[in-house]
Amino acid sequence: MSAAAERTGPDLVTRLVWGTASFVAHTASIVALLVAWEIFARSGKVTMFMLPPFSAVAERIWSDAVEGKLWTDLGLTLYRTFVGFFLACIIGVGLGTAMARTKIARWFFDPIVSIGFPMPKVVFLPVVILWLGVFDVSKITMVTVEAVFPVITATVLGIQGVGHELIWSARNMGAKDRELLWQVLLPAALPQIMTGVQVALPVALIVAIFTEMAMGGFGIGGVMMQASRFADSRGVFAGIVEIAIVGYCLVQLLAMIRRRLLRWHQEAHAPSTI
Repeated sequence: MSAAAERTGPDLVTRLVWGTASFVAHTASIVALLVAWEIFARSGKVTMFMLPPFSAVAERIWSDAVEGKLWTDLGLTLYRTFVGFFLACIIGVGLGTAMARTKIARWFFDPIVSIGFPMPKVVFLPVVILWLGVFDVSKITMVTVEAVFPVITATVLGIQGVGHELIWSARNMGAKDRELLWQVLLPAALPQIMTGVQVALPVALIVAIFTEMAMGGFGIGGVMMQASRFADSRGVFAGIVEIAIVGYCLVQLLAMIRRRLLRWHQEAHAPSTI
């Protein structure tokens, strides 16, 4: 056996051991919570209606998945989430860039953003329903309106935080405004922008679920409300578990995208806390 092969074998085993240990450490609390849920639900202290066991909820999720209902509802929820999220990212980065680079845009939009950011945008839900109805357009509109503000704020702060030395250096090398924006400002502000995007994605999912609950129809939120009306507690808790899993997967996916986009940045070489 060659020396390279001898080094590769132990290294691979070490990585596998550490990976397994890390997975167990990250999932131990979740497993403990699910076990406690199962034990408490079967202890007789609560009825099956109030808190069905996790095993019964998992069985319901499995049956919905086999029948195809789960994938239809999940697909609709993710469609509304992602369309609203991508619109929020496009509008947020564009508007944030304009506010950071143009005094007129900053003068006009800054008061609107300052008032709108802390304000719960769900208060506009009745107005959106009156104007757009209760279908996908209104739900996506609510997702976009709610998710756009973190992206705007992060973009403004990111671009304004770019060091003057970078801007002066680019100017001295003959960079025009467009080159300065695309080759210096946006790449330098990308870590801050990605932070806003990471905040916006869970918000988009939350608002998509909420609008489905409020407006009805298909989707995880709508199905949960329908199950609640028919006193189907397993269906309600199945929706909660599905939302938790989907939310976790989306957050991890965006964290992975962030690491790949910021390979060049110093945070990519820092120890991960995720």
